[in-house]
Amino acid sequence: MSANSLILFSPPIVALLLSLAATRWLAAHAGRVLGRLDYPNERSLHRRPVPRTGGLGVLLGLASAWLMIGLTGAGAEPLGWITLALALVGSVAFVDDLGHLPPWIRLLVHFAAAAVLVFGGLGLEHLELPGFTLGLPSVVSVGLTLLFAVWMTNLYNFMDGMDGFAGGMTVFGFGALAFLGWLDGELSYATAAFSVATAAAGFLAVNFPPARIFLGDIGSSTLGLLAAGFSLWGAELGLFPLWAAVLAFSPFIVDATWTLLARLVRRERVWEAHRSHHYQRLVLAGWSQRKTLLRGYLLMAAAASCAIASPQLIAQEQWMLLAAWAIIYGSIHYRVGLVERLAVSERTCTP
Repeated sequence: MSANSLILFSPPIVALLLSLAATRWLAAHAGRVLGRLDYPNERSLHRRPVPRTGGLGVLLGLASAWLMIGLTGAGAEPLGWITLALALVGSVAFVDDLGHLPPWIRLLVHFAAAAVLVFGGLGLEHLELPGFTLGLPSVVSVGLTLLFAVWMTNLYNFMDGMDGFAGGMTVFGFGALAFLGWLDGELSYATAAFSVATAAAGFLAVNFPPARIFLGDIGSSTLGLLAAGFSLWGAELGLFPLWAAVLAFSPFIVDATWTLLARLVRRERVWEAHRSHHYQRLVLAGWSQRKTLLRGYLLMAAAASCAIASPQLIAQEQWMLLAAWAIIYGSIHYRVGLVERLAVSERTCTP
């Protein structure tokens, strides 16, 4: 095996094994050691108390892998800035998991972490769409970068409401980014991104339904921050346009954004827990969590595959691809509503 192959595969393997071992230990002992359990309530999909400290196992595996990357000399400066932003988000999320913090404090720290990414040179300096690129003024660039990073950080938290869901999105999304980095010869980027995917895979082995542990805020928030950071980093390297990374994570981005806008229109308190995401609505309509999850994995795999292929397409084909995905997501929204209406009809007709 070549030296480059060892650098590429060793850290992700370490991330996988450490995350798996730590997550299994936390699943067995976290409730007694840390005392943090997620108790079922009227908005939950689970039925028994489950530890919510799985994010610690993911971060342990990831930190070890990134340390190996740094020691080999293959590390890159953006990874240091992403790590600093990750520490900010992870710290406030851990405190929130142990107790409770007001939403404004968490949001303030999320903006601070996003500002670290901007300061580290990971700002959105131009808007690139198929066939043209639009330069952005500094103020607009900074504002869009902050909003993108903060929204990605929070939407992962919003979508982490079903066994195996956030872990699966991480495996597919970061797997796509790693593959794009590898195709372009960016070894540091590919290895760091692949380590995120394998650390999530280690957690997923214990989180697949029926889950024995949840990510908690420390896991979901940090994974969202990483999705933003690696998307901006890859775009800055020229590996792909930012919209390709958005496509890779679109199963989460579209659902979370659509649900947030719908709740705003209904004048609901968007910061409060709810069960109106598409995947939650399917489970409430009678689909099992496993059936919903596996359908979600098919969607994630398709989005990741299209994201990998998209930079090689001509502009016209890229627009056709984006239009096709708009139709797909519109169809999913219609299908979820149809499943709900059929479930109501069946319950009404049942004597």
